[in-house]
Amino acid sequence: MNQPSEKVQENSPAKLHMGIATRGKLYALEGNHARAMQYYRVAIRVTVQHKEPEVFFRHYLDCVMESLELTGAYDDVLAYCDKAIELYTVNPPPNQLAKMDLATIYLRRGSVLLKRKDVAGARVAMQLAVDTAKSAGGRLKLAETVLRWLTSGFSVDSARLVAEQKRGGYFSVQRDKVDPSRAIELSDEMLSPMFNG
Repeated sequence: MNQPSEKVQENSPAKLHMGIATRGKLYALEGNHARAMQYYRVAIRVTVQHKEPEVFFRHYLDCVMESLELTGAYDDVLAYCDKAIELYTVNPPPNQLAKMDLATIYLRRGSVLLKRKDVAGARVAMQLAVDTAKSAGGRLKLAETVLRWLTSGFSVDSARLVAEQKRGGYFSVQRDKVDPSRAIELSDEMLSPMFNG
């Protein structure tokens, strides 16, 4: 999912949540995903409290899913994917953007299943990702590549998949897309569940 970009006023809620999320991304790039997720969750809370555009909420949620996936919290990622798919089943995607969102959820689900060595489940999810993207008039090249590998009987280990994910732009938290000068550091108190709950 692409990073949101909007003009930001000096003391706006957008500047606040974007700065907080940027600090989280810097932690993620350092490999400190637990700390990164604390920042993403605060950024999500700020977007909800200030009724900011949903694109920010979705992007920060995607960042959380990336950190969970990269730390091996596959059950949490699959639970999110399954819930999102269930919601789209009850309320079918109303437009191309929503269909592409659903396609990327299938892609994430397939990636995690493959990392768990569930090749059959991964193949099904990748096929759904490809088909859903196609129905939206788009493509998910990563899903197409992995599906081709799987249907050809190639063995795809986690290291190979992660390398292809990086090559294919699967991860939205990338060093060249993060401006450290925008990062906002928070105190431990502000990151605590009690403060945020």
